[in-house]
Amino acid sequence: MSLPLGVILAGGRATRMGGGDKGLRMVAGQRLIDHVIGRLAPQCGALAINANGDPARLAGFGLPILPDSLPDHPGPLAGVLAGLDWAASQGARAIVTAAADTPFFPADLVARLIARAGPSGLCLAASPDETGRIQRHPTFGLWPVALREDLRTALTGGLRKIVIWTDAHDAGRAVFDNTPFDPFFNVNTPEDIVTAAALMGSV
Repeated sequence: MSLPLGVILAGGRATRMGGGDKGLRMVAGQRLIDHVIGRLAPQCGALAINANGDPARLAGFGLPILPDSLPDHPGPLAGVLAGLDWAASQGARAIVTAAADTPFFPADLVARLIARAGPSGLCLAASPDETGRIQRHPTFGLWPVALREDLRTALTGGLRKIVIWTDAHDAGRAVFDNTPFDPFFNVNTPEDIVTAAALMGSV
């Protein structure tokens, strides 16, 4: 099986960060999205960025910029759909998504998602929280191109919550360890930038 294509989800509005492109904030001398690209690129066949607004601001990455195909910022599932449409145009069978604000996700993310995929080919990443409860991370997933029209129909019908759709298709779950810290820690606030920089010094 050829490697899936990778899509970095950067379509959010970063309200807790004061707006703008969260992925362009600097963390430990690099833009946040640079850390994400560095982790995802070796695991995928090719990369694209899902982002809305003027694509020129992201032209320096040399990657396809995929805007949502649905209006009014309907959420991460719209970014997944944009990625699936791009993958279909490339003749690919699946994509893996990663959030632009999560710089520590596992180096074996893609392999583990593939290994744990459900019958439909869907799989979401998960990890234990502080209490040991397994929490899914719906922006980190394996998504088969074969389901893109089903997803388009669901989004057009008003669906926004990722896990409702993935549960309906019996998505698998790949559980990752949370030591020494949760690899799906994401940067939402200016304080999180400080935390992320400190964590980078420890890995």
